[in-house]
Amino acid sequence: MTLMEIHVPDIGDFDEVTVIELLVKPGDSVKSEQSLITVESDKASMEIPSSHAGVVREVKVRLGDKVKQGSLVALLEVDASAPAGLSGTAAVSAASATQTPAPVASLAAASDAAVAASLTPVQLRVPDIGDFKDVTVIEVMVRPGDAVKLEQSLITVESDKASMEIPSSAAGTVRELYVKLGDKVNIGDLLALLEPAGATRAIATAPTELQLPAAAVLALGSSIGAVVAVPMAAPLPSHASGDAQTGALPHASPSVRKFARELGVPLAELKGSGLKGRITEADVQAFSRAVMSGALQTSAVAAKAPLASSGGDGAGLGLIAWPKLDFSKFGPVERRDMGRIKKISGANLHRNWVMIPHVTNHDDADISDLEAFRIATNKENEKGGVKVTMLAFLIKACVAALRKYPEFNSSLDGDTLVFKQYYHIGFAADTPNGLMVPVIKDADKKGILQISQEMAELAKKAREAKLSPAEMSGAGFTISSLGGIGGRYFTPIINAPEVAILGVCKSTMQPVWDGSAFVPRLMLPLSLSWDHRVIDGAAAARFNAYIAQILGDFRRVLL
Repeated sequence: MTLMEIHVPDIGDFDEVTVIELLVKPGDSVKSEQSLITVESDKASMEIPSSHAGVVREVKVRLGDKVKQGSLVALLEVDASAPAGLSGTAAVSAASATQTPAPVASLAAASDAAVAASLTPVQLRVPDIGDFKDVTVIEVMVRPGDAVKLEQSLITVESDKASMEIPSSAAGTVRELYVKLGDKVNIGDLLALLEPAGATRAIATAPTELQLPAAAVLALGSSIGAVVAVPMAAPLPSHASGDAQTGALPHASPSVRKFARELGVPLAELKGSGLKGRITEADVQAFSRAVMSGALQTSAVAAKAPLASSGGDGAGLGLIAWPKLDFSKFGPVERRDMGRIKKISGANLHRNWVMIPHVTNHDDADISDLEAFRIATNKENEKGGVKVTMLAFLIKACVAALRKYPEFNSSLDGDTLVFKQYYHIGFAADTPNGLMVPVIKDADKKGILQISQEMAELAKKAREAKLSPAEMSGAGFTISSLGGIGGRYFTPIINAPEVAILGVCKSTMQPVWDGSAFVPRLMLPLSLSWDHRVIDGAAAARFNAYIAQILGDFRRVLL
């Protein structure tokens, strides 16, 4: 017996890949081309096969290790009397092997590695799109067979606050699509498999001037065919939605993942019967049979069951059914579909209003002096191009109030209250598509001019539907201002998971008693909605009064 080192072959343009699965252990007998480990990069996962048959003496890698081309994977005991063959896929007779020049074996191995690397499809996944889950696919821009360029848009997704296009992270040809209109996707979900540009180059550029013996030529062809068959027969695994949220891959091989995907079986819900809980093909079949017989339900089906029973008409809340009328009986009507943003935001607002015990406090702030200062500042800064609005002062006032009353900058996480140490303020922006909420990050570290400029830029993006998810996520407190429109007071709905929101209406000149006479003062109506599970009435009254004090004398923000 001879001890042979098994190394990572050429796996394409990757510096380091992570070992995510060990498929053998010391003492196991392996065949030529049997998979030893599974590795994964940021774009693809693949199995590393053994180039020879034999018995595993020692496995040189562990789960989580980083490996690259040439890294030692295992030590293998092989029969020294058996011909090595070309890449271990086709044995060559001893007579033919003696006629084959030494460079032929290395040429075959290099060709195998080049073909394997060139045929490895690239996995295109949903990138980090901010603090959003289950965004909806509203547009699919490519189909299998299409050639795509780097950064070319593949799909459009939409959350309750924005829509955005997901670009391709590589150039090539779309081999397979894994999403369709209406699907819900999350960070890490598989979108498509991409045949990299120039995938057939390895075969096309193989040297042809060498004269090889017939047996060697046949062996080389068999070797290349075996390598091609591996990536074609076992497409790379996708992450089920449950896997994407937990960040863990189900313990299963790519071929089992493919089989589960074809049957629509969620691997995250299976308990494997194989070694160390590994999911086998038999496990997938048993789960599928149980679901089809009605003995088992998937989580997705179970989650939909209560919604189906309620019919979306209030029955799920114990209410009588929503009235259904033929309005055309009473006169002419026109039917229009609601916009996508309003549909999605409406569901969120409904949830927030039903689940959060809202209370709203109303107060007035005297902004006479602050408004005079704002007008003077804009006159002095006419050439600067930045227009200061009252909302910028409100943001700074809210930061000061949040510092003094930190429970207003918190969120409920089960029975735990999470107090944020940052001050990100959202502000509602009116757009042709509906209300959107951009976020001023780290408002405590920015001045009035910087906040005003940033608000103008974000509001412009909102009107043009160009806001990114990152620009609308992370708020700890929100301001909804109707100051430019009118009104006196209103009840703003809290934007979960926040615990409070400040509503502002149009300021008006009112007579105010100064102790000796009524004097005209510019008064700003404030409406503070708060979550009664977290905040009590006394704290809310103090918070609102403190904001009014700051707006009345802005020097208080320095205290």
